[in-house]
Amino acid sequence: MKQQRILFIDRDGTLVEEPEDEQVDALEKVKFVKGVFRNLGFIREQLDFRFVMVSNQDGLGTPSFPTETFLPAHNFILNTLEGEGITFDDILIDCHFPDDNHPDRKPGVGMLGGYIGNPAYDIAGSYVIGDRETDRRLAENIGCKALILGQDGMTWDKISEILFSGERVAEIKRTTKETDIYVKINLDGHGQCDISTGLGFFDHMLEQIGRHGMVDLTVNTRGDLHVDEHHTIEDTAIALGECILKALGDKRGIERYGYSLPMDDCLCSVALDFGGRPWLVWDAEFKRDMIGDMPTEMFFHFFKSLSDSARMNLNVSARGGNEHHKIEGIFKALARSIKMAVRRDIYHYELPSTKDML
Repeated sequence: MKQQRILFIDRDGTLVEEPEDEQVDALEKVKFVKGVFRNLGFIREQLDFRFVMVSNQDGLGTPSFPTETFLPAHNFILNTLEGEGITFDDILIDCHFPDDNHPDRKPGVGMLGGYIGNPAYDIAGSYVIGDRETDRRLAENIGCKALILGQDGMTWDKISEILFSGERVAEIKRTTKETDIYVKINLDGHGQCDISTGLGFFDHMLEQIGRHGMVDLTVNTRGDLHVDEHHTIEDTAIALGECILKALGDKRGIERYGYSLPMDDCLCSVALDFGGRPWLVWDAEFKRDMIGDMPTEMFFHFFKSLSDSARMNLNVSARGGNEHHKIEGIFKALARSIKMAVRRDIYHYELPSTKDML
């Protein structure tokens, strides 16, 4: 029997905006969070999650928060969502104050006894969707994943992407007699980089991919630099390409193509196609043997190895007088091309190919 996945969804701050006094106790206080209708309706229609509302309502039923002021706003929220096809299979509300330290209050899991440990449910494949650190801690206590609005650029649009087609995060470990390499990439990141290859200029170029492609990129390479730079650069390119390919998954919904840019005296162009067929066209010449501690003859080799392992077309050209600007422009153009090509549209979730395969 297939296990049921669950979305444990917070209410205030997640479905509706939370007012300053933290009590949605009047209809005029109800304002829905941007994107909730389109995305939660899409998730409800297209995916097979069980919807469970899990909400802390401090002191509900006490004189400070009477039930008769809570219910009109609460029912209005539920009825409005239902009008857009969004219904909840279960609604769990805890009324305790924080100082009560009651196990039912989030991040406690007292209300969720019917789900945790129940073989009918895929807890590891489930998510808590919320807006606070307590929601993240609830996910940890349940043993599932968390999607926290407002943190790391999380929006309802991003939540739909993740739930529909997964997080595009991959890692590769590649060890040979010449190199030991670890690469991790998040194609939906924010440009955070941790790069260390033993070659300063190469680190600088790889960081352009992360920063300008808005991908989180970790590259840790230990190579036989006592011999020369060749294996370090080549094997890093291979591992990076494999990591990109792995993170792309089945490629459904991606734009597939990308291109461009100018940099000071240089005009650099990188046209890219994640079409599954590797090819490199290289139109760039360098007059110096070295830029920093990186041989210029390895530029072509890096992009050829990257193209082969990522199974992508690359058409690279550069014109200009400053050699540093020229290669940096190429790496930045690659980054921008990747950013364009990996962009997803889950509402047209098809393979961008007439062959129906990439």
